[in-house]
Amino acid sequence: MKSLQQTYASALYEGTFSVGLDKKFVRISNDEDAVKGALKISLNPFLIHTVERKYLFDCGIGEFGEDTGPDIILGHLEQHGLTEFDITDIFASHLHYDHIGGLAHKQHGYWELTFPDAKVWVSRKGWQKAMNMDPYYDDEKTEFINFVDARADLHFLDEEDQPYPEVTVHKIGGHTEFHQVLLFDDGNQKYLQAGDVIATKSQVNRKFAAKYDFDPKTSMKQRTELTKLAYEKGYTILGYHDDTTPFFKLTSYSDKSGYTTQNLDSYVPS
Repeated sequence: MKSLQQTYASALYEGTFSVGLDKKFVRISNDEDAVKGALKISLNPFLIHTVERKYLFDCGIGEFGEDTGPDIILGHLEQHGLTEFDITDIFASHLHYDHIGGLAHKQHGYWELTFPDAKVWVSRKGWQKAMNMDPYYDDEKTEFINFVDARADLHFLDEEDQPYPEVTVHKIGGHTEFHQVLLFDDGNQKYLQAGDVIATKSQVNRKFAAKYDFDPKTSMKQRTELTKLAYEKGYTILGYHDDTTPFFKLTSYSDKSGYTTQNLDSYVPS
């Protein structure tokens, strides 16, 4: 049994969804296929628990999906003996609402911060761009991001930044203009979360350009470079949209077959 005083990471699974061109996240069972023409994706905010700090790498969709809301992620935190007040820092890989919607909610009829004491770390240029969107997706989401801008403890990241000794952030672009890779390395545990650039394990050995990316060629290039980094430096990759294996490592490589992967369990304390 791993001690609660050690560093560990866990996926705070929000659910599996069918997402169509209308961008609605409709909940489906994990073994169910998406409707025709839609993507099947899961949402996995990641908790990184250390002695001193409790990080979230992305924080989920919040209330903006079907049958979603703050109780889901807060229930997962409770399994770790934590509450919303224990989260010290939230890092956003990018500013699509399925990655930052969990920052605030209207569960009681008015906007509230879900994690009141957390510092929220976002790309400086990315946040500026989001605030200049008219609207930010729709009227409700515009209200949401304006509330977060006014009330959250926002901290802005430059293209290369290291706000803590164990956390490094680099702008990689690709999926969005100011997309970031989030890296954690405390000398013992090493995690890499690349948002939608490496969203699932299945993307590691595929070379593809996705129409949903801001810059598909950059995404493809960064996917190659980040998988190489993860392999050479021993990072565990965190797949935000993976419905079966959100934690995995790359254990070997060959020119013929690509990377061999090892699935890792998300750690949940008992």
